[in-house]
Amino acid sequence: MSPAERQSPHDGPARGRPRSEAVERAIIEGVMKLLEEGVPLAELSIERIARTAGVGKATIYRRWSGKEELFVDVVRAAEPPDPPLPGTSMRDDLVVLLEQVRRRGLANRSSAILHSVQAQMKSSPKLWAAYHATVVAPRRQLGLEILRRGRQNGELRTDLDLELLNDLFVGPMLVRAVLRTDADLPDDLAEQVVDTLLEGLRPTGSPSVSSAPQGS
Repeated sequence: MSPAERQSPHDGPARGRPRSEAVERAIIEGVMKLLEEGVPLAELSIERIARTAGVGKATIYRRWSGKEELFVDVVRAAEPPDPPLPGTSMRDDLVVLLEQVRRRGLANRSSAILHSVQAQMKSSPKLWAAYHATVVAPRRQLGLEILRRGRQNGELRTDLDLELLNDLFVGPMLVRAVLRTDADLPDDLAEQVVDTLLEGLRPTGSPSVSSAPQGS
């Protein structure tokens, strides 16, 4: 998926000329080629990226404001894409959200390049800030929106701190996927986390996961 396709309808019009997927792909692949050759992120200049991708520097600047924005798209291109939420219930949406964390953990373990880039990214305040604002913060906001809908729909108790609750759902998966790189990431881990927590978070009298209708 190209950066243009990822643009939110709330982000406003794209800068500059219409984007070309082929050109963007060549630029992102050029960055990945340099990373595979062992060039650190800090040494990747726009000029060097342009030369590797076979484009002019102006072509890159028409699509990205600078290296930080470009590198964020490189990381996002290497990560599994975020699927649409099913929207059938809070529980189902939470499972999909946590499943993506699990998949990103698996990708990080299997890709030396992605692991290296993410480690370097966290050591660069400007790059990490760009990634956080573009990727991490929207994903966190999505989790909060899922929980708010669940509370409004009666799937969740009304006396809960949603910020804390969001951390309680995502935290176990992050520990397994990021901090404990030797921990198992079984296929049903997202369901285990969500269903275990929901047992104690539903309003009194609500059906349990085992007795709830399919897709509830």
